[in-house]
Amino acid sequence: MTQVQEINTELSTPNDHFMFSMDEGIAHRARIGVVVLATDHTLEYEWRALVNQPGVGFYESRLHNAVEISPATLALMEEQIPGAVDLILPEVPLDVVAFGCTSGTMVIGEENVFKRIRQSRPNVECTTPLTAAMAALSALQAKRIALLTPYTADINQMFSDYINKSGIDVTRIGSFNHPDDNEVARIDRASLKAAALKLGSDSNVDAVFVSCTSLRMANLIPELEAELGKPVISSNYAMAWHALRLGKIDEPQPERGMLFAL
Repeated sequence: MTQVQEINTELSTPNDHFMFSMDEGIAHRARIGVVVLATDHTLEYEWRALVNQPGVGFYESRLHNAVEISPATLALMEEQIPGAVDLILPEVPLDVVAFGCTSGTMVIGEENVFKRIRQSRPNVECTTPLTAAMAALSALQAKRIALLTPYTADINQMFSDYINKSGIDVTRIGSFNHPDDNEVARIDRASLKAAALKLGSDSNVDAVFVSCTSLRMANLIPELEAELGKPVISSNYAMAWHALRLGKIDEPQPERGMLFAL
């Protein structure tokens, strides 16, 4: 015969029920979602400083990608974008969603990236590192740029062609020519500075664009601009600026560099 044990519903410890009130929350001015590549070491680290403003929150999810960067592996990410966006604060409105891959945006296409984001978040404001870089260079009135990347020659040529079609001339290209995303994230400050100064010192260059969300550039930009007397932008830096502006956060922050001073 099965015995049924009675459960004592009386609590032995006093249990208080408190009423509460709510405020507007962490991100009462802007909620920014960002899709980060699985192999990215750097984007979140730099954004914690760049998007650090009262009432602004950014919330990320990760998207699977291959460690080796190539047009073929980059194209494979497109189908995963809506699912990654779905994971960012489900059922909570977002003001902006950013897709954190510069070369992936070029291969997939900006409009296709936006379309995939809006499968999950209809009508949301969207940006990518490439979208943001073009907006930043336009705001800075840069017409001739040097492009610094970690990419191989085939991707660099695609980038140059893509940017030239926007009306901005790529007059110099420099590359670390390294396809491993995990190791690109470890390229050191001295290497980045030397390469950016070499390209930016060309009199035929108005600004330097350092492409790739894995490169650690944001803290280096004010120092480079002081030496060059020209704007320098990077993927994470430009995308953070653009996401803030799309979210109607527009206070100038000149200590962050020429772009954030606008």
